[in-house]
Amino acid sequence: MLLIKNGYVMDPESGKEGASDILISDDGIIADIKEKINEADLSGLNNLEVIDADGLIVTAGLIDGHVHFRDPGQTYKEDIITGAASAAKGGYTSVIMMGNTIPHMDNPDTLKYALEKGHATGIHTYVCGNVTMGMEGKELTDMPELLKAGAVLFTDDGKPVIEESLMKTACENAARLSKVISLHEENPQYIKENGINSGEAAENLGLTGSDRMAEISMVERDIRIAKEAGCALTIQHISTKEAVELIRQARKEGAKIHAEATPHHFTLTDSAVAVHGTLAKMNPPLRKESDRMAIINGLKDGTIDMIATDHAPHSVEEKAKDFKDAPSGIIGLETAFSLGLRELVDPGYLTLMELLDRMSSATARLYELPGGSVAIGKPADLMIFDKEAKWVVPSKFASKAVNSPFIGETMPGVIKYTIASGKVVYSDK
Repeated sequence: MLLIKNGYVMDPESGKEGASDILISDDGIIADIKEKINEADLSGLNNLEVIDADGLIVTAGLIDGHVHFRDPGQTYKEDIITGAASAAKGGYTSVIMMGNTIPHMDNPDTLKYALEKGHATGIHTYVCGNVTMGMEGKELTDMPELLKAGAVLFTDDGKPVIEESLMKTACENAARLSKVISLHEENPQYIKENGINSGEAAENLGLTGSDRMAEISMVERDIRIAKEAGCALTIQHISTKEAVELIRQARKEGAKIHAEATPHHFTLTDSAVAVHGTLAKMNPPLRKESDRMAIINGLKDGTIDMIATDHAPHSVEEKAKDFKDAPSGIIGLETAFSLGLRELVDPGYLTLMELLDRMSSATARLYELPGGSVAIGKPADLMIFDKEAKWVVPSKFASKAVNSPFIGETMPGVIKYTIASGKVVYSDK
């Protein structure tokens, strides 16, 4: 058994908080929570492990609904083992792996491979199923078959579903299965070169870039389709103020529309390209300060209900290419929580409890995952951290990759322990 004593417990699911001890059973379930659990009463247990969390906050382990572990097919960038280690170091106890792998997650065998490999990591690794075969937008996958194989949502992340009639059928199928479709909303019709916002940042590199209508047009269309089909949608890694407003209005009207924001989109603008080069290249691109603030306000009022990293590892050699040729994306699992503290909590946009909800409970609720709460009878998936401590982002990560624009920056919030199913999967000791 595991006893966590002297901690300040925050449960983002119920909103309850206070000084408490937590007792975790051998099967990884929270057995008891109360102000004081007498260690002497447990002295007869030979296998009792004790963590003294004095001065620390104990909360639900983080849950990321959007990561790329590149496994199978591109494991030189990342694999499920190293990706999970990066997640655990960042306080995550659960992740959902995207399906732009090689082969794609459009068949049960690939899903089963990823799930089986994930079992060895210590954290909970979930898989999506693709919406279309090969993510080519031409033929729908067998959603019931992928659901049976373990898919928790459906997405062609990295590509939008352009054909409207195909998207409509996909939404109708997902509605019948009571599952969510998660959408990458970038219409290639409005993109000359991806990864950079149209305007001054692109022009300085002699590029045209990605117009904001690439996102706006797809979000507008897919909200309409989802309403007609009665389907639940997640709009991924939102980047424009107009899309935030479209989602806000749809939610007010009762549509089943959800959205995720990435730490880089609520932290950086397209001016970061001049400083960080390809480390500021991502899809959708960083946009303007007004967009960044719209995303923050969307997180504040619940229009955007989740924070997801879009953890996207690439090799040093790939990111060293010319801007136009380099791949898009950055890693994020090990810096996300601290960026949330620095950019959202410290300035007063979100309370700490609200940040914890958007990084754990909200994702668990939407995708019907265990975790995201600290309560008796619930899985002991926990993060223990020191909110007041500082750390400097190193040039080496638990991830295989180092493609982060935040290296060398001082961050608030040091994660001391990550506990999944009652087992310590990361400790800073």
